[in-house]
Amino acid sequence: MKKILINIAAVMFLLAVIFFLQELLMPKYMSEIPEGNLVEEYYREEKKHDVIFIGDCEVFSNISPVTLWEKYGITSYIRGSAQQLVWQSYYLLEETLKYEKPKVVVFNVLAMKYNEPQKEAYNRLTLDGMKLSKHKIGAVKASMMENEDLITYIFPLLRYHSRWSEISAEDFKYVFGKKKLSHNGYLMRIDVKPVGYIPKGRMLADYSFGDNSYYYLEKMVRLCKENDIELILMKSPSVYPYWYPEWDRQMVDFAKDNDLAYINFLEIAEDKIGIEYDKDTFDGGLHLNLSGAEKFSEYLGEILSNDYNLPDHRNDEEYEKIWRDKVDFYYAMKEDQERELKEYGYLKSYGAVAQTIGDGQEDE
Repeated sequence: MKKILINIAAVMFLLAVIFFLQELLMPKYMSEIPEGNLVEEYYREEKKHDVIFIGDCEVFSNISPVTLWEKYGITSYIRGSAQQLVWQSYYLLEETLKYEKPKVVVFNVLAMKYNEPQKEAYNRLTLDGMKLSKHKIGAVKASMMENEDLITYIFPLLRYHSRWSEISAEDFKYVFGKKKLSHNGYLMRIDVKPVGYIPKGRMLADYSFGDNSYYYLEKMVRLCKENDIELILMKSPSVYPYWYPEWDRQMVDFAKDNDLAYINFLEIAEDKIGIEYDKDTFDGGLHLNLSGAEKFSEYLGEILSNDYNLPDHRNDEEYEKIWRDKVDFYYAMKEDQERELKEYGYLKSYGAVAQTIGDGQEDE
């Protein structure tokens, strides 16, 4: 019996060491590429959301759930990530429905341009943060590049074991827990970089979205209908990457054929939403800054409130208590970013100094 107990203790110790090394060596994404934390932050949240947003940087940079709460009492969460592909959005939504059943799901359609996996680095920003489940396995299988292995997503230590030379104080600081960076999935930036030259789209040989993208969009439609969820397709009001009229017509036709709402907010950004591209973007038009996100969210919230009969929870004590802390955190971060801008003339933190993988869109 003593020998058995010693063997069990040895195995437990070995597993603990392996777990510690895995947590230590995995990228923390705190100082740089903060969007790498977005997917996993969801699991720590209260699952009481009437609206779930899914998609790429055009949701996590452009929509403020706190504004939706303050103006309309709408509870929402953004399950976004950098260059989130359609099949990744589908599996994240499938997973989300195991935790909660929103009344409305909003999907940003820019990802339809990608019919195949793009880069492992983007895959990791979305998939490493997912909890191990059949949904994650499905997302990984649909997303892997030719040189990737499923086992490295199940046991990330096999992928990141060579990071020894990159280990920093940040890796030790956040080895067993990270501070929250987002506001229900929204990454705040208050700095301003006006839109300058907007490059037009290059001529394409074929403007048709691919079969793989449509396959997963259709699965998303069925999943929402099976769960009595209203699905809204939207094009967020970012001026770049270029959104082709031919792409827009395909989304109009798809929405009509499937009895869905599709809204191209880019077409009405300035006239109806009030977006000012010399003030409301932090990177020349790829993403909105805080002022732009709040304008867009206020306009979007009116549609959600009026057309989808979403309840106003602001007088509900349970909801009000949850969101009081969120609002305080939101304005505390805004104040801190304002302090940095005043002190340094630029944002020194919040992922602003280094060029992040989500900002580049170099393949656009």
